[in-house]
Amino acid sequence: MVRNFAVSRMIMEITVKTAEQLRLTAEEFELICEKLGRTPNFTELCAFSAMWSEHCSYKNSILWLKTLPREGKKMLVKAGDENAGLMDIGDGLGVVFKIESHNHPSAIEPFQGAATGVGGIHRDIFTMGARPIASLNSLRFGKLSDPKTQHLLAGVVHGIGHYGNCFGVPTVGGEIYFDECYHTNPLVNAMSVGIVKKGKTVSATALGAGNPVFFVGSATGKDGIGGASFASANITKESVEELPAVQVGDPFQEKKLLEACLEVIATGAVVGMQDMGAAGIICSTAEMSAKGEMGMRIDLDKVPTRQSGMKPWELLLSESQERMLMVVEKGKEKKVLDIFEKWDLPCSNIGEVTTDKMLRFYVDGHLEADLPAYELVLGGGAPQYTREYREPAYFSKIRSFDSGKILVPPNLKATAESLLELPSIASKRWISFQYDSTVGAANVCTNEPSDAAIVLVKGTSKAIAMTTDCNSRYVLADPYYGTMIAVAESARNIVCSGGAPLGVTNCLNFGNPYQPEVYYQFVHAIKGMGEACLKFDTPVTGGNVSFYNQHPEGAVYPTPTIGMVGLLEDVKDKMTLSFKQAGDVIVLVGQSRDDIHSSAYLYAIHGVEYSPAPHFDLAEELQLQAKISRSIKENLIESAHDVSEGGLFVTLAECGFHRELGFDVHARNNNIRADAYWFGESQSRVVVSVKKGKLEALKKELGDFPYEILGEVSSSALLVNGENWGPVRQWKTRYDTAIEKEMESTVEI
Repeated sequence: MVRNFAVSRMIMEITVKTAEQLRLTAEEFELICEKLGRTPNFTELCAFSAMWSEHCSYKNSILWLKTLPREGKKMLVKAGDENAGLMDIGDGLGVVFKIESHNHPSAIEPFQGAATGVGGIHRDIFTMGARPIASLNSLRFGKLSDPKTQHLLAGVVHGIGHYGNCFGVPTVGGEIYFDECYHTNPLVNAMSVGIVKKGKTVSATALGAGNPVFFVGSATGKDGIGGASFASANITKESVEELPAVQVGDPFQEKKLLEACLEVIATGAVVGMQDMGAAGIICSTAEMSAKGEMGMRIDLDKVPTRQSGMKPWELLLSESQERMLMVVEKGKEKKVLDIFEKWDLPCSNIGEVTTDKMLRFYVDGHLEADLPAYELVLGGGAPQYTREYREPAYFSKIRSFDSGKILVPPNLKATAESLLELPSIASKRWISFQYDSTVGAANVCTNEPSDAAIVLVKGTSKAIAMTTDCNSRYVLADPYYGTMIAVAESARNIVCSGGAPLGVTNCLNFGNPYQPEVYYQFVHAIKGMGEACLKFDTPVTGGNVSFYNQHPEGAVYPTPTIGMVGLLEDVKDKMTLSFKQAGDVIVLVGQSRDDIHSSAYLYAIHGVEYSPAPHFDLAEELQLQAKISRSIKENLIESAHDVSEGGLFVTLAECGFHRELGFDVHARNNNIRADAYWFGESQSRVVVSVKKGKLEALKKELGDFPYEILGEVSSSALLVNGENWGPVRQWKTRYDTAIEKEMESTVEI
C-alpha cells in the first residue's frame, strides 16, 4: 500500500521487501535494477510499481490480447495506438468508443467508484478530440435480496446517474446481472461513445523537442494514490483500509474540461494530449513520451495542488480526476492559457519535451526521479508473461449433467411468472429512471425500445447503434463458446435494431491470473472472441483487462463484456422490438431446440449451476443475422427482438409490454420438451412480427432458413397453447416492479 511509505528519500533503504510491499515481485525488482543499472530510489520504485501493475501493464494478458483481430478496412487508428478505438462512418466522420472497468473502487466506495469510472471513460473519448454522445454500462452484483448488494447497487447507480446527468451525456443502455459470486467483488464496466471529424483527432503522443508540457484541469490531491496497484490485487476484508485509493470526481469540472479541451484543439496549438487516468502523471508522461520516442523534463512543484506538502511520489501517482497532460506547440502557449483561464480551470506549464527518451522529475530544482520512458510502459520494457493454465475441475460436473433428470414443471405459467420476476431478467426501470437518457436530444430509442441503443449523428441522417453484452453463465460453462456467444449477441442486437456491426471494445473481467483454472478461462475466452470477431468483421479496437475479481471461495464468473458499435446509414432503417398492432403474425426466425443448458430457467428454478453452454453455431448465426438485416431493409417486418435470457416466453412478453399488446401462440414442435421450448436459451433465434399481407414475402426472404409461425399479436391477453394466462398488464406490472419491491425494504427510492 503505497501511502504507508511516508519516509524521506534520504533515509530509506530500498530492498526487495520494499518492492514486494509495493506489489512488485522479487524478480521484477531485479529486472528494474538491471534496466536502471542501479537500485531505484523510493519515488522511482513507486513509478515502476504503478506502471508495472496489472492494471497498467497488462503483463499477464498482453501476449494473448495481441492474437485478437485488430485490423479492419474501417479502422482509422491501429488498435492500441490511442486512448480509444476509432472507426470510419462516412461523411468525413468517425466514431470513437471504449469500455473500461472500475470494479475495485466501486466495491469499496460505490458512489465515487462508479462516478469516476464514468468520468474516466469519457475523458478517453474527448482526449482524442471527439465529443461524447452516449454512455452505456455493464454491471454485476450479488443477490439482490442481500442488504450489502442493495447498498452497492444503490451507490453505483447513483454514481453513474449523478456523473452522467451532470456532465450532460445520456446514459442510453447497458445490462445488469445478479449472482452470489459477485457479492464481494461487483463488476462496474463503463462505456463511452463519441463522434469526431476525420483528420481532427489528437494523438496521445509527445513530439517536438522544446515543446512545453502543460498540466490542465483540476488540481492534484491525495485521492486515488495507488489506485492502479489497488486494482491489481484481490478484494479482501482489509481493502476498506485502502479507501484513499478511490478517486473523487466532479462532473461539472469535467464538463468545463471537455469544452476547454475541444476549444484548444480547434486552435491547432495541441501537439498531443492524454488523460491522467490510472497512475496519474507518471502514466501520461511515460506513455506519451514512449510513443513519440521522446522524453520529458517535469517540474513537479509547478503541478497545481489542492493539498500542501505532497511528496514527489504522491504527485506522480495521484489519480485525482478531471486532469489532462497536454503537449503544446512552442509559441502558442498564450492561446492555451487564455482558453483555460476563460473556463476557470487550472493550467500550468510544468515542463518540456526532450530528445533523450528519459523522464526527469524535479522538485525545487532537485532531481527526484530519472527514468527511461520506454522501460515503464505497456509494449515497452514492462514484463510480459504467459501463465500456466489447465482445465477447471468443475468441467467434470458440466460433462455429467443430464437434462433427462430435470423434471418439466407441471405449471408452466407459474414458472414463467417466476422467471419474469428474476432481477437479472425483470425490468431495470428502477435503475434507468435515474439516468438521463435524453440529454442532448440524440437518443432515438427513448419512446420505442430496440435491442440496441440508437443515437443520432447530428447533422446527418446516420445513427450509431451500441450495446454491451455478456452472459457469464455461458462463459463459465464454456469460455470459448460462451465468449463467442457474447460477440454474436452484441452483433445480433445491433442487426435487430437495423444497424450493421462495426467494431468491438472489450472489458475482460476475470479472477486471479496466477490461478491456472482462471487463466484457462481467460485464454479460451480470448480464442473464442478472436474467432467470432473475425467472422463478424468486427475488429477489437481496444478495451480493458480486469483481473483479481475474487470472492472468498474463488473467482467471479468469467465475464468478458463485449461493447459493440454499429452503423445505421439512415436512421429511418431503425427497427424496434415491440409488437405494433393486434393481428400481426408472430414468427420465430431460427431453430427451436431441446436445450435448457445454462439457462436462467435451469439455474433459478432448478438450482443447477453447472451445465453445458446452450447450442451455438457461428455459421448459423451469420445466416440468421443476414436474413434479419435484409428483412428490415426490405421493410418486411414490424419488430425484431432476439431470444436471450428467459427464452422464448420472456422474449414474447417483452415484445408486448411496451404497447400492452398480448399474443396467442402455440408450440409448433412437440418433439421438444415444453420447458426447453418456452424457456430454453439455444442461440441464433429472433422473434419478429409481420403484417399478414407481407407474410409470404417474408417466407420467400427466409427461404430454407428455419422458422416457425407461432401465432398472432392480440389486443391484451397472453394465450399459450390455447390457455389464457391473463392480461398483459398484470404481467407487465410484475415485470416492472420486481426490482423496486426488492429494493423498497432497505433503500429509499
